[in-house]
Amino acid sequence: MKLSATHLKRYKQIASLLWKYGRSDMVRQMAVDGSFDPQEVKEGVPDAAPEQLVDDLEAMGPTYVKLGQVLAGRPDLLPDPYLKALARLQDKVKPFPYEEVEQIVMTELGARISKAFSRFDIEPIAAASLGQVHLATLRDGRPVAVKVQRPDIRRQIAEDFEVLAEIADFLENHTEIGREYRITSVLAEFRSTIRQELNYELEAQNLIAVGKNLKDFKLIQVPQPILDYSTATVLTMEYVPGVKITALGPLAQLDVKGAPLAEELFRAYLKQVLIDGLFHADPHPGNVFITDDGRIALLDLGMVGRISPKMQEHLLKLLLAVSEGKGDEAAEVVLQMSEKTERFDPHEFRRKIRELVSLHRNQGLHELKVGQSLMDLSRYARQNGLWVPSELTLLGKTLLQLDEVGRILDSAFDPNASIRHNAGELTTKRFSQEASQGHVLRTLLEMKDFTVNLPSRLNRIMDAIANAELEVKVKTTDAKMVVDGIEKVANRITKGILLASLIIGAALMMRIDTTWRLFGYPGLAILCFVAAALCAVGLLYNIWVEDRESRKNRPR
Repeated sequence: MKLSATHLKRYKQIASLLWKYGRSDMVRQMAVDGSFDPQEVKEGVPDAAPEQLVDDLEAMGPTYVKLGQVLAGRPDLLPDPYLKALARLQDKVKPFPYEEVEQIVMTELGARISKAFSRFDIEPIAAASLGQVHLATLRDGRPVAVKVQRPDIRRQIAEDFEVLAEIADFLENHTEIGREYRITSVLAEFRSTIRQELNYELEAQNLIAVGKNLKDFKLIQVPQPILDYSTATVLTMEYVPGVKITALGPLAQLDVKGAPLAEELFRAYLKQVLIDGLFHADPHPGNVFITDDGRIALLDLGMVGRISPKMQEHLLKLLLAVSEGKGDEAAEVVLQMSEKTERFDPHEFRRKIRELVSLHRNQGLHELKVGQSLMDLSRYARQNGLWVPSELTLLGKTLLQLDEVGRILDSAFDPNASIRHNAGELTTKRFSQEASQGHVLRTLLEMKDFTVNLPSRLNRIMDAIANAELEVKVKTTDAKMVVDGIEKVANRITKGILLASLIIGAALMMRIDTTWRLFGYPGLAILCFVAAALCAVGLLYNIWVEDRESRKNRPR
């Protein structure tokens, strides 16, 4: 553990934050397992306001602002009042000075701004926790948006993560909430996400890939990068004139054809998730623009989700089950994709999922949020001893943000109907994708190997059965633990028998009259009694130490 001045300052700030909000309603609502006692809150100490949490995170620096932005999209982790308060971090972040922007651009591009651009606005058009965007014009006259990373942000974030990792490890090892939420795993996912966002070259590739995947969606636009003007910390991309969807006034919304835009956007995301396996994972209203020609522009692809083909199948089945109100099927799909813990309660889990899905069955957008349903599934799974994959949580967060965008575009839009309507097309595309030439050839080769080798394998099995040589080996993950436990019991029984023999022998020797006596009794017998007592104390101490270590190392 480093004890630098910076780390000590962070420890103090985080300890203050935990003390402040550990006594608030936020932790009381997070403690779903009942291990938190509300009576522990000191009387006369008011709860910390959600807005105060936002101010505290801003004061601690960009890493914690980004953490707040991520938490703003995680209703499975925080109560609603805190989610609403944290949402303002998505748009309102203080920019850094233009002098630093000029220095960074010159260093990265190898030329002064006046040489690389014919115009470069001093005031940024947007500022975020990791960087800010300036409007500029290339020498050939093309308008572009230049995203510049905050100076020294990588070092700050690396130091902050060192401190957060130590604290997360302590909380997971010593608190119920830490173990319940697997804080170290959540922090590892957050670290991976923020590393991707800090790499603007990776974001440029994401823009190209998602733009290519969505080229057939005429109402969706993804600005493309200008690779010659982009590096790991400077990203230059096409400028898309338009306004944020949240900035549309009532009159402007009348001019926007909201219903087809909402349908096209939702269908595009279903394709990204269930067909492409790569999707824009941060479509909050601040990242969705209405262009001047009435289309939707998706901005900021630093955060993307990647889904394997097997997980795509699970998610498609889950979305269909939820949209059709089939609670039992939804529960089975979640069970197939999740990791079970020791305290998993299958009956309670299935009951909860049936209640959740039946509650939302055939409801419109006013009553149902598809993303919220998936987040509720994740929360119920965790409460009942299941650990769902991060892809489900990320998809739930993404769809939850899409629900909000859909509600702004068209208040009558029904995501359930959209899922059911597009399910056939999505399934057909998946089949056609899997029926590619390469996939068919691999299947034929595997079938050929199976057919050719099957007779010889059957002959070996039949010969082994005829010669009584067939062996069945069973491998259990807890076999070593069972054997160690049996050995421990056997050792303790043996020690107990030896101690009992020593005591009985000493008792018999008490009847032998000897000249050497201790405390008026035969000396040898007394020595045997003393030895037995010392051994008994040692045995009890050894049992206590071994049991404590066993409990400490036992998998949770």
